[in-house]
Amino acid sequence: MRYILTGGSGTIGSRLAQRWAAGGHEVFVLSRDPASHRLPDGVTGVKWDGRTAEGWGQLANGAYAIVNLAGESIGGKGTIPLPGTWSDERKRLIKSSRWNAGQAVVAAVELAATKPDVVFQMSGIDYYPSTSHVMAEDDDRGENFLTEVVADTWEPSTAAVEALGVRRIIGRMAPLLNLISGPLPASVLQFKLFAGGRLGGGKQWFSWIHTDDAIRAIRFLVDSPDAVGPYNIASPNPVTNAEFTRILGRVMGRPTLLPVPEFALKLVLGEVSAMVLEGRPVSVGKLQGLGFEFEFPMLETALRDILGRPLDSIA
Repeated sequence: MRYILTGGSGTIGSRLAQRWAAGGHEVFVLSRDPASHRLPDGVTGVKWDGRTAEGWGQLANGAYAIVNLAGESIGGKGTIPLPGTWSDERKRLIKSSRWNAGQAVVAAVELAATKPDVVFQMSGIDYYPSTSHVMAEDDDRGENFLTEVVADTWEPSTAAVEALGVRRIIGRMAPLLNLISGPLPASVLQFKLFAGGRLGGGKQWFSWIHTDDAIRAIRFLVDSPDAVGPYNIASPNPVTNAEFTRILGRVMGRPTLLPVPEFALKLVLGEVSAMVLEGRPVSVGKLQGLGFEFEFPMLETALRDILGRPLDSIA
């Protein structure tokens, strides 16, 4: 079977591509500069402009799945959001890159004589408002910039494929835990420097997922004929920021001595502080109802696996 990934050179895309290729499938990764990425064995890089189906649209004919992950990084190029990350110009780029990539997918599907079986559309749990209530897929959306990105731009960008008879899945992804991207590298560095502590009051909820479980969940949904519509992709056990801080400190054998006041984060980061001061717990009952099982449902187990610190290790 043939799999096409947009944004396939990132943390999720590269691992998905590797696993599908290892299974003997045809895998194509679309990139503006495929030569600059070290793709897994058996994966073919295809140059594209990020806006149209030109140069790759023919691959959609007879493909099994198109996985749309493309979009300008919301948090910037580093692991720590910086002031200016959400300038007006960057906000436009964050939105337009997602909309244009999705429209390119739609164009490719429209041209295909034999339509793909499924389109997987990446999204995020920032779809929901910041709350302490557990949010399910049919709950109301939020109203901030992050919600605008996922609810008004990313998710609807590929909606037109449904009218073409293609099954569409929306994966509302929680923050990924790994040592390459997402929130964990910066947190680990803080604790290594004995500067770890909760952010703000620490009561904000943090839904999370081990990257391995995220990859498994996407593959599971793509290969499940009954999977359609939005799915929260997160651990079934969210924690508060204070709990995350305490557990990470315990795993690393470091104290949690230096909380960062909310006013300081807002002063330094401005609107971007919403990335660390807001949160929500999400339900994964819909995903589990299809039969998906998590390998890392608990935060401490996930962190110990990622950091290579088994229970009997000495910090």
